[in-house]
Amino acid sequence: MATPGRATGIEVYRGRVEPGWIDVNQHMNVAYYVLAFDLGVDALWSRFGITAEWIAATQGSTFAVEAHVTYQAELNLDDEFFVTSEILAFDAKRIHQFQRMYRASDGVLVASCEWMNLFVDLSIRKVAEWPADVLARIRAIAKAQCGSEWPPEAGRRMAVREPYFTLHDEYPGSR
Repeated sequence: MATPGRATGIEVYRGRVEPGWIDVNQHMNVAYYVLAFDLGVDALWSRFGITAEWIAATQGSTFAVEAHVTYQAELNLDDEFFVTSEILAFDAKRIHQFQRMYRASDGVLVASCEWMNLFVDLSIRKVAEWPADVLARIRAIAKAQCGSEWPPEAGRRMAVREPYFTLHDEYPGSR
């Protein structure tokens, strides 16, 4: 179980678990963790100047191309939470960011989400380079995060440690 600690990254979003977000296990459904993280992405993009109005005016936006979520503790009905973000890396066309979700009442880390996003020219729906002004804002936020530790959840690979079966094996009893 996750334990309380100091929140890492810049806070980008705050929310509360809504009744419609509760699943049959009586905790927040996985889809709503992703929704909350995505709202955090939108809030970070706002800091870069990427808003709905900017997207409409420039025909530039981002597409998520990969995400990896870890679930470490439960959120329940009416729990308040907040999401933080860190830029792990970026280049002329991509940004690799990492988010953490904390339960607001006790600071427990409840989930994380690692994202790879591409900048896209919507007029041709192709990957493009960041506009200079957006890239400058990304650089400024990234510079403020220099020296932070790499998140232990980032870049992890899913695996069963001692599997009874893997796709590489012939399934027992298949002969």
